[in-house]
Amino acid sequence: MLFPRLLWQVPVVVCIVIAALFLINEYAIARSSRRTKDIAYVTASTPGYDSERHRLDVYQPTKPSTGNRPVMVFIHGGAWNSGNKNLYAYIGRRLADLNIVAVLINYRLSPSVEVPDMALDCARAVSWTQNHIAEYGGDPNRLFVMGHSAGGGLAALLTTDDALFKKLGVSNNPIKGAILDDPGGLDMFDYLTKMEYPGDEKYLIPFGKKPAVWHDVSPMYYVKAGSPPMLIYAGERTYPSIASSTRRFGQRLQELGVTYQFKVIPDKKHIGMVTQLFWKNNVIYTDLLKFVGAGI
Repeated sequence: MLFPRLLWQVPVVVCIVIAALFLINEYAIARSSRRTKDIAYVTASTPGYDSERHRLDVYQPTKPSTGNRPVMVFIHGGAWNSGNKNLYAYIGRRLADLNIVAVLINYRLSPSVEVPDMALDCARAVSWTQNHIAEYGGDPNRLFVMGHSAGGGLAALLTTDDALFKKLGVSNNPIKGAILDDPGGLDMFDYLTKMEYPGDEKYLIPFGKKPAVWHDVSPMYYVKAGSPPMLIYAGERTYPSIASSTRRFGQRLQELGVTYQFKVIPDKKHIGMVTQLFWKNNVIYTDLLKFVGAGI
């Protein structure tokens, strides 16, 4: 009877060991960064100011460096109506461990605002980053954006639509490149015109009912020769709409001579495309390091 009881305990012991190793690993990675939380990127007097959503966190590497580091602004997803930077702290820590200054942002969500205001919030956060990131060891001249799902679509829009920054009085778009992780919303004009999938009506809340607005917030129509380079990733088992729009977006970049890389990640669903970023040796991080030129 003793032997069966010991066998039953083996999985428990293994789980405890795995959990301990996980916590040790997280502690080690956390020590490689300094997090400054909940910085307001607009003033309280700004119209529509939201004390929770107009906030960002900075993850600053603690390793010694001979110069300022590249900067990555990460924009969370959540179907334009949910999500929070705090859910993605692991991405901030991983990027800092890779010697990149990471900025994780919140932005206002539906139904409080529609996507044009979300995009403007993200542009404000990028503008704040350009003006202040040197205080955290970041190089404002090496500023990149990254996003998953809805955040990927917003990252693409920021990279291609220079008018968003001109509205803020910023003459030149400061973004040097974008990493789009299973991005949604690359062509919402096409998507909402067709309404091919069950439940598509719910997107009329964040995007409104005017086709002109759908067009105005679709990165597909802002790509031009000379747009910043992009890395684009899609899960092999992602939503059909994302699989289709990422391919078409890549084709558009190719037609215009924009430098880009497109990869389909085997066996990954939509959520798995962001949870895989928990692992520092993930293919996206490997490509990203080369892309931003991060030096140790």
